[in-house]
Amino acid sequence: MPFPFHDRILRIGTRSSPLAMWQANFVQSELRRLYPQLKVEVVPLKTTGDRSLEAALPEVGGKGVFTEEIEQALLGGDVDLAVHSLKDLPTGLADGLVLAAICKRADPRDALVARAPAAGLADLPQGAQVATSSLRRRAQLLHARPDLKIVEVRGNVGTRLRKFDQAGWDAIVLACAGLERLHLGKRITLALPTREMLPAPGQGALGVEIRADDAPVAALVAPLDDPDSRVAVTAERSFLEALGAGCQVPAAALAVIEGEMLKLEALLASTDGRECARGTRTGTPAQAVEMGAALARELLGA
Repeated sequence: MPFPFHDRILRIGTRSSPLAMWQANFVQSELRRLYPQLKVEVVPLKTTGDRSLEAALPEVGGKGVFTEEIEQALLGGDVDLAVHSLKDLPTGLADGLVLAAICKRADPRDALVARAPAAGLADLPQGAQVATSSLRRRAQLLHARPDLKIVEVRGNVGTRLRKFDQAGWDAIVLACAGLERLHLGKRITLALPTREMLPAPGQGALGVEIRADDAPVAALVAPLDDPDSRVAVTAERSFLEALGAGCQVPAAALAVIEGEMLKLEALLASTDGRECARGTRTGTPAQAVEMGAALARELLGA
């Protein structure tokens, strides 16, 4: 083992929801695979977002509601690293913290879970009730189908699915990656094409956050970093950072590596979906930050 962890336990901080626990357990299993003698434990923590499940996210505080307490535990030494769903992690990390690894990304698309078969949003009934807790999803749904009735729903993935099953809504939109990770992929009616529903920046990607001065843990988690996923997420988060946007702004972005080039597509919308600006940028992976910022300026101008 190339670092002094033979005599202590490595502690992973995470939210306590089933999906967050899956994510932390995945990182735990990867570290154990890499370092069989390493002792690793998962430390579940409650965040503001987890304690305020009845209010809409913008009312709770939006930016950082699922990460602030975890970052404080990391800074205070209560945990050694934190695992986040990157779409929940603000672009501005707390001082003294860095993203040491971005794991290989899962499917970034959104999933439509509907009561009847559907090949796209156009197949939903007129005036259909569609549940979501995301302003980004709400705006794109209403942009495509102004007749839809959007229902606010909060809670973890299982809770939202139970509410959907009980309430009689026509559909609910969730992340493909979350459903697949929780072995709920059979519930997916359709993985929405990105032309209909552009995902949140970082969706489907896991970030491993550590203290900036913790060289041993940095060396430990370095093999978990996937270069292509890091480049793509860097462009998307640069776009979001240049907007100055949190959960209160309907913004979406997805970057993909195509050959030796990076393609970034992004969207900025009004909350009612009436206004929607969309654009693309192509450049080299080294230009990821510049591409995100430039596309943000373009869409803000539009």
